[in-house]
Amino acid sequence: MTLTQWILFTLALQIVHFLGTWKLYKAAGYQAWQAAIPVYNAVILMKIINRPVWWVILLFIPTINLILFGVIWVEILRSFGKNSAKDTLLGLVTFGLYIYDLNYSDNPKHISDRSLRPKTGFGETVSSILFAIVAATIVHNYIMQPYIIPTGSLEKSLLIGDFLFVSKFHYGARAPMTAVSVPMVHDTIPVLKTKSYLKKPQLPYFRFPALQKIKRNEIVVFSWPADTVRQFFVREKRVDKPIDKKSNYVKRCVGIPGDTLEIIDGFVHTNGIKNVLPERAEVQYTFNAYAKKGVSSRKLLAEGFEDFNRTYKIENITESSYQQLIPYIVGRKGNTIENFSVITESRGLPTDLIRSLGLRVSETLEANKQLTLTLKEAAVLKKISWIDSVKQRINSVKVPNESFFPNKIPYDWNEDNFGPLLIPQKGTTVDLTRKNLPLYKKIIQEYEGNELEVTPTEIKINGKIASQYTFKKDYYWMMGDNRHKSEDSRFWGFVPDDHIVGKPVFIWFSIKGINDGIKNWSVRWDRVFTTVDGPGERRSYFPYFLVFFVLWQGYVFYRKFKAKA
Repeated sequence: MTLTQWILFTLALQIVHFLGTWKLYKAAGYQAWQAAIPVYNAVILMKIINRPVWWVILLFIPTINLILFGVIWVEILRSFGKNSAKDTLLGLVTFGLYIYDLNYSDNPKHISDRSLRPKTGFGETVSSILFAIVAATIVHNYIMQPYIIPTGSLEKSLLIGDFLFVSKFHYGARAPMTAVSVPMVHDTIPVLKTKSYLKKPQLPYFRFPALQKIKRNEIVVFSWPADTVRQFFVREKRVDKPIDKKSNYVKRCVGIPGDTLEIIDGFVHTNGIKNVLPERAEVQYTFNAYAKKGVSSRKLLAEGFEDFNRTYKIENITESSYQQLIPYIVGRKGNTIENFSVITESRGLPTDLIRSLGLRVSETLEANKQLTLTLKEAAVLKKISWIDSVKQRINSVKVPNESFFPNKIPYDWNEDNFGPLLIPQKGTTVDLTRKNLPLYKKIIQEYEGNELEVTPTEIKINGKIASQYTFKKDYYWMMGDNRHKSEDSRFWGFVPDDHIVGKPVFIWFSIKGINDGIKNWSVRWDRVFTTVDGPGERRSYFPYFLVFFVLWQGYVFYRKFKAKA
């Protein structure tokens, strides 16, 4: 909705409110005209229903105001003697229009000294739940949001199964833009698996003042600009969502507005200088390990390496047994019983399951095995006596393609050799040509809302011939630390500033094997209650928390004991 549309919509709501309550204002000892003044009428209304004036602030907070509207409708009815369950139900199902019947009744009487305590235990429970939701929604939207790492794109800096607290206030909390939405959920209602929001109306973008700007190499949570999914991990035809309902991604910001970024042989360079990563960043690359006698999976595991695949030949596979192996398989080779192999992660196939299915299985001993390693891990692997060589895999073949940004031929960039590319900054002007237009086309059309027309001889923006373009927003470049297993800006481009969600600051819990079923879960105690970034080795503050908790409970017990005495 445009600003004009919002003004008209707000005016219409004020008219509806005035026509439905002016007589009630008079019955409560106020003037009818006081029901017609925006904001002021809400302040007076809080006095009429004996509720605190600060509730007015909540009326302007998206999502929370939807809850509060229902509460206020019921409070108005009860302030004038409408206390029955029928009155409450009618007030809610008519979206407050039932108040019109009260307003135009013969003699509405205001109960100024009514008790605010619910008359039943159920009523008190509902009231408590509503305000718990309100408080939690404020924290969730504007202060801190819990988040779970679902994929390995930031391994080993952040691990699959890390439970994070994401700060909304570091970069300035983004106010919700979707006006009608179920509180405390993102885009899908759990269990029901249905959409949790209405696309319209949409509120204008607004962000509260930030404590800090996004720094180069910080880990950032953002709304995925190229959103094509309705549910995470479920691929389907493109689904266009409001910005604040797009899937949340977490990556490392390797390029900030104004930077010129280039990837050379797998390493990021900004402004001509090779990127120096923070101390805790553990960037991973793909390496090929070679051993003439074969690279043993068991020996690799014994040395502490886990990020590689294994290949098993199965001589007597059947459709039934294959179906039971699927949860452990990431790929397969061969299409006949005589020549059939499966590919698994490093954990391999469960021995008990193989025995129960009566399968004849043997692991293929490969002379060349691909591993995902940090540079430090690669250096360790090279020193192992039975490994002949370790070489980093670098894609140096540059051919025109549509797989990598800007997803247009003749650009020939790939995951290891990319750019150079200017990351747009608000207020910066660039020359537009038919050659560089693919880099900025999405920005001009989608992110900044212009009409773009390209003819054989001209580029037109909003109907006018354009040889230059001035950016209206800041943009960022996000990449995963697992460089060959991350779908990031190299594939879909820039992240606009209005897509920024927050900054991960704290890991409060971590489960290894979270996607493998509860039986395979194990707690990573060394990561519980640790900070995401910071100098030195990661340090758990969980023991300190336990000591504090025990002391606090001891103090509470002592106070209760003393009070009884």
